[in-house]
Amino acid sequence: MLIFRVMLRAGILLVSFAIAGAVRAREIVAYKGDAVPGAIVIRTKERSLYLVQGNGSAIRYRVAVGKASKQWLGEVLVEGKHVEPAWSPPDEIKRDNPMLPDVIPGGSPRNPMGARALTLSGGGQYAIHGTNRPDSVGTFASYGCIRMLNEDIVDLFDRVAVGTPVLVLR
Repeated sequence: MLIFRVMLRAGILLVSFAIAGAVRAREIVAYKGDAVPGAIVIRTKERSLYLVQGNGSAIRYRVAVGKASKQWLGEVLVEGKHVEPAWSPPDEIKRDNPMLPDVIPGGSPRNPMGARALTLSGGGQYAIHGTNRPDSVGTFASYGCIRMLNEDIVDLFDRVAVGTPVLVLR
């Protein structure tokens, strides 16, 4: 069941969407920081991703981030945009889960990439992507990728372009 709330708090319209019994989804929040409008800022400690709006606000999304030993920090760019991407497990994940197939087709309920993926520059195999495990959103769960609810990655995907700066902070 989808719940839709609109609230006025401190003169800022807050619109939030939530799935009953699940992690709260996206909402408009006040935002202070140095990021340029349109940039993505991920705060791993908060397990939140912010899409900076530039008018003192941002869209905040709940995300899953890397497990303690798999987290990374830095500045990268959105390098690619993919709809229902196929997934090939990186070597490290394949070592930990040898029964995984070499490729899981896009759109498969077993595909951990979900509905969309924003691949990131920097030489790694990291992405901001949807998930087939919505219960993991809001936790420290991945090998370094940023997981979002599928409806949230679709929303973010439509708002950003290749070349969008992404800043990952503690």
